[in-house]
Amino acid sequence: MSAENKQQPLKKPAFSKKQATELVQKIFGLTVLELKPLPSYDDQNFYVCASAALEGKAESAQTFLLKIINCEDSQNTELIEVQTQVMIFLNGEGFPVQTPHSTKEGGIMFLESVDTGSAKRAYIVRLLSYLPGKTVATIHTSPPLLYELGRMAARMDKTLTEKFQHPLARSLHRGGFIWNLANVPLLEQYIHELGRSEYLDAVKWAIDQFRHKIVPNLHSFRPCIIHGDLNDHNILVDTDFTSPKGSQYRVSGILDFSDMSYGYYVFEVAILIMYMMIESKEPLSVGGHVLAGYESIVPLTEEERDALFLLVSGRFAQSLVMAAHTTLLQPENEEYLMTTSKTGWKRLLLLFEMGQKAVEMIWFNTAEAYAKKGPS
Repeated sequence: MSAENKQQPLKKPAFSKKQATELVQKIFGLTVLELKPLPSYDDQNFYVCASAALEGKAESAQTFLLKIINCEDSQNTELIEVQTQVMIFLNGEGFPVQTPHSTKEGGIMFLESVDTGSAKRAYIVRLLSYLPGKTVATIHTSPPLLYELGRMAARMDKTLTEKFQHPLARSLHRGGFIWNLANVPLLEQYIHELGRSEYLDAVKWAIDQFRHKIVPNLHSFRPCIIHGDLNDHNILVDTDFTSPKGSQYRVSGILDFSDMSYGYYVFEVAILIMYMMIESKEPLSVGGHVLAGYESIVPLTEEERDALFLLVSGRFAQSLVMAAHTTLLQPENEEYLMTTSKTGWKRLLLLFEMGQKAVEMIWFNTAEAYAKKGPS
């Protein structure tokens, strides 16, 4: 996604299956056995099954995700390198995160130049390990799983902030990035694209509240490195047969670190709550379970708790408005881009209509119950 305040139209890569197959062979020295396209936002993703000849042994087949980053974002090689280094680091710390397969030269990524006739375009190409599981978007999220997701997010934020060091970490300061939660007021440049939507008042309210009550108090939040996009399509789960009390899933994968940045602990939990509300049949209860899990590792301060409702509302507005805007730029990708919108607008209206005090009471009472008796 573009790092500019005014998001420029991103030219999503359009490599054919044949071209993608040739990239895997040329860059990584693997023989492709199967390749198929996967849905994506601004980049191009392929599922790949490929093999490499091992000395003295038969060929070994492995599965990967081939990720071709759009040419605009590919210009920021430092950012993509540090994001990839974060993935390697977290994997080493025991988190279920993808790692890059080395290029033939031993690199973690490759800059592929394509001559389009009128100009040359360069795309960063990575071949990442393929993680098992199903997305959270496809399952029923039980309270124990929501608690575990909150706990996982807090552990990840705390580990990154306290342990990760890299010379290029400065690249994670992304003040102008449109998906930075601090930039909710920048949405005003796009809301005219909603037309006479019935949701316009809720969006204007979310932006106005954010500008007057969040922006002046950002200095009071504790900073950290955050994933920044823990949505229900970026978290994988698989069956946990050892789980007590019937929680049937465990986290098996954390995907897509392209939105990561320096932010605040409270931003991460707000973003996670917002996305977990999308498909839940009991959306108002979600926040308390996620919050309890997060606070079991990183308790929020009073100022951070007071901001949580408006941060969640702001992220709803951010996701919904940007989906509508990006759909105008990529109409052929509308089905994927508008995934959140199917129920997201209803959730934002629900928060708008109920108000901060009523929603906070539900969230905080639920979290308090965990503090007294532990996760259910």
